[in-house]
Amino acid sequence: MNITPLDTLIVGPDQQATASIIWLHGLGADGCDFEPIVPELRLPDSVRFIFPHAPVRPVTLNDGICMRAWYDIESLREAGRRDDIAGISASQHQIEQLIAAEVELGVGPERIVLAGFSQGGAIALHTGLRYPQRLAGIIALSTYLPLYDRLQDERHPANAHTPVFMAHGVYDPVVPIELGELSRDRLLAAGQPVEWRQYIAKHTVCIEKILDLAAWLRRLLALS
Repeated sequence: MNITPLDTLIVGPDQQATASIIWLHGLGADGCDFEPIVPELRLPDSVRFIFPHAPVRPVTLNDGICMRAWYDIESLREAGRRDDIAGISASQHQIEQLIAAEVELGVGPERIVLAGFSQGGAIALHTGLRYPQRLAGIIALSTYLPLYDRLQDERHPANAHTPVFMAHGVYDPVVPIELGELSRDRLLAAGQPVEWRQYIAKHTVCIEKILDLAAWLRRLLALS
């Protein structure tokens, strides 16, 4: 498969990173969207953040308008939702390229976290659970589990027990919290360890979520 490498925004050390966080933006945004969260997390300077820019493609949900998207979306409702298998798979391989690049720079997979918001969170879940080497953790914010019916057959044993942090706003008008809860329950039923948090918020990353996420990352990566 010929996969086009993603353009990225990188924050942190060029070399000698002690951990890496690959953070995927939501539909219609770009890699710059979550750059401001780096200082708010207050992690050591030795942690490298990689913010990739999704390809531009038409999105059915938004009347076919071209925008940055990890895959096409027809609907965000569970009933009758058809996931874009080809688009999801292509993004999965592009994120795997980013993981490989971090490994080449000396960061082991067990020190790499996949994170994402909304559509980016769906790709973080999809890719992380299928990756053939153990990752440090997966962060899925205001999102859902795509292609859940394939999880049992495709989930790699290396990440069958990788910690997952899921967070959702109870008033989310974009990705309903019920979809997040259903995804959480499916992961738990499959034996995946999930730390679930919900907030009095909409489709956003509130300060309470950032603080909880920062504490989780420090525990996960044993950072002081």
